[in-house]
This record gives sequence, structure tokens and C-alpha cells, in this order.
Amino acid sequence: MGRILPPINRAGWPFVGALAVATLGLAAVHVHLVWVGALLTAWCAYFFRDPDRVTPTREDLIVSPADGVVQAIERSPVPGELAMGDVPRSRISIFMNVFDVHVNRIPCDGVVSALKYTPGRFFNASLDKASALNERNSFRVTAPGGWDVVCVQIAGLIARRIRCALEVGLGVRAGERFGLIRFGSRVDVYLPEGVEALVAVGQRTVAGETVVADVRAQEPARGGEVRAGAT
Repeated sequence: MGRILPPINRAGWPFVGALAVATLGLAAVHVHLVWVGALLTAWCAYFFRDPDRVTPTREDLIVSPADGVVQAIERSPVPGELAMGDVPRSRISIFMNVFDVHVNRIPCDGVVSALKYTPGRFFNASLDKASALNERNSFRVTAPGGWDVVCVQIAGLIARRIRCALEVGLGVRAGERFGLIRFGSRVDVYLPEGVEALVAVGQRTVAGETVVADVRAQEPARGGEVRAGAT
């Protein structure tokens, strides 16, 4: 039987615990303040929820590393700290608001071949300049087929902490958890050269489940539109 409530990521327990203790303290001040503390504790538990995901297992698929909305699909060089040259690649930018699941997942099977943390600013993660100027954590996964995918965790205006459990040389599988960002942020995915996105701007993605690209596919980049049916 499946869970009714998703588990809480262990990174969230210190926050949930601290708010629960604070709620008990508020009870000593005024009984009505208990409800404020209880609501904040419940919201914190909701933010750090960590549901299981079912990941497609076919080789050469690239899945979304984050829950959120595809904010932009553009061609851009990989961040310079990974020293991968200036050849533009298709970049999918996924924006996570404070209500999204913030646990990040590996986009493809392979080995972590590069990893670099870069300090920076905390502009709104929805801005284009956030990719270059904000605090970020960049890593490359090299697949068994020799192609590679780059992911960049980007801190935002509210998000001030990036967590990443990866290290160079680590073998990883698509859909595995690897970190999170607190509280509201963005993840950029740089696809292999010549590979186009199979998602559209405005589409909502689910980390570890939504296929954002297929290395075998020969079709051009996809478009998308909102279509309203009968109500």
C-alpha cells in the first residue's frame, strides 16, 4: 500500500524540529500563537516532502532533475567552471517555486566526471542573469555511451543553501536523489551536443519522471501551447 503522506527529506528534519519546539514555546505565551507555530511547522514539513518517483529505465533517456516549470529553452555554452569549451548546447531552465518538491534527481545513468561549486549573488532565479551570476553548483554526468549531461543547481532570491551529495568518480543512476536547494530556486540542464529538448516552455516537469530529452531521437525541438477544451 502506498504512503498517504510523503516522507520528509532528512535535510528538513532540523527545521521541522526547531519549529515544533518553537510552537511549544509559543503555547506558553498565548494559546492562539500555537496555531501560528503549527501552521509554520506543517508548511516546513510540506516543503521538505520527498516522494518516491518512478523513473523510465530505457538507455539514452534524460529525465528532469527538478520539479517545476520550464522557464526557458535556449542555446548556451556550459558554465566556464567545468572547462567544456564555448560550443552552445540546448539548455533547459526549470524554475522551482516554494511550493514545489525541492529534492533534485540525477538526469541519466553514468559517472560524475566533473563537479564545481561557485559562490555568487542571490538574484531572483527566474532572471536570465541568474545562470551566470548567482551562487551555483555545477556537475557533469558522463553516460556509458560517451555523451554527457550538465546540471547546474542555482540559488535564488530566497534560496540560500545548495546541498549536493555527489563527488567526482561516483557512479549514478537516473532518478536517484542527489541534493536539494532551499527555498525556491532553479536547475539548468545542458543537453549533449546535437540533442534537442522534448519539453516546451511553460510545461511542468516532475523530477526523475519527466523525459526532457532522448539521445536517440531525431525530431526537432518541440513546441507547446495551452489548449482549452469544453468546460
